[in-house]
Amino acid sequence: MSKGKILVAGGTGYIGSHTVVDLIENGFEVVSADNYHNSKASVLDGIEAITGVRVVNHTIDLADPVATAQLFEKHAFDGAIHFAAYKSVGESVDRPLEYYRNNLNSLLNVIDGLRKQKKSNLVFSSSCSVYGNADELPVTEATPRKEAESPYARTKQMGEDILYDFCGRYPDFAAVLLRYFNPAGAHPSGKIGEDAANPASNLVPVITEVGAGKREKLTVFGDDYDTRDGSCVRDYIHVADLAHAHTLALEYLMSGKQTENPALFNLGIGEGLTVLEAIHAFERVSGKSLNYEIGPRRPGDVVAVYADRSKATEVLGWKPRFGVDDIMRTAWNWEEKR
Repeated sequence: MSKGKILVAGGTGYIGSHTVVDLIENGFEVVSADNYHNSKASVLDGIEAITGVRVVNHTIDLADPVATAQLFEKHAFDGAIHFAAYKSVGESVDRPLEYYRNNLNSLLNVIDGLRKQKKSNLVFSSSCSVYGNADELPVTEATPRKEAESPYARTKQMGEDILYDFCGRYPDFAAVLLRYFNPAGAHPSGKIGEDAANPASNLVPVITEVGAGKREKLTVFGDDYDTRDGSCVRDYIHVADLAHAHTLALEYLMSGKQTENPALFNLGIGEGLTVLEAIHAFERVSGKSLNYEIGPRRPGDVVAVYADRSKATEVLGWKPRFGVDDIMRTAWNWEEKR
């Protein structure tokens, strides 16, 4: 007996595909919608190899209101998880309008579709970037948001604000905002991982591509920050742990136990790791020495951000199972298989 039919918006992407696997393993029926802007259709084979289920993906642009409305005419959903966003900080600085158009319209159209079906249970993929250069570390859900450092971060702040306004007007529409830190690693099976259609920009896949000889070297953007070794501090979370948090968030919404709407949770391991420490963790796990150089600071980067995850643990029962060595081990295993 299925626990419900869930739309995963951006279901063939990196986090989306891992969440699809976790949802299926926890008894949900999943429909994906993804136009492969930054993903590949081959991930559906990996999902099937892990779960035995061939997930249907609708190749549509969710920023298109007509195509999204037609999707909601084909399926009756019990909830949705919204991943369908462009996510490169640097690219968003260069192409702000594309980021606003895609990230906000796709969210509005999914809310509209659920609303017309008289359904809710929306999990929104937000980001630690909404905290900007935070006044306190680790950040908690009560830490004030700061001025966004990039158009990408601003689209996440605006997405949250849309849901605060909408749930305020329609309290029967239940939503969860998940602010996550830096997803990394790959499924322990090695059958799916980060396989972007566009060149990787996140640290861990860049590290593994340098390790595999696909890139000549890695540039560390700045070593003069006020941190342990001068490089930026981030909180890395294994993608399988992150995926499971989405399943728990959906179950929480569907149980009716919600005490705030939208409910807000930080998701991270809860430890800060510098860029150089991440490089050394890879070298330790893989036995390879990495070719890297120190470059200038990159616009849009915040100095340090990591999470207090206690609320997600207390309310959702979520606990990360994987640490940084697991992240590097599974990411390297995936890279070698690619």
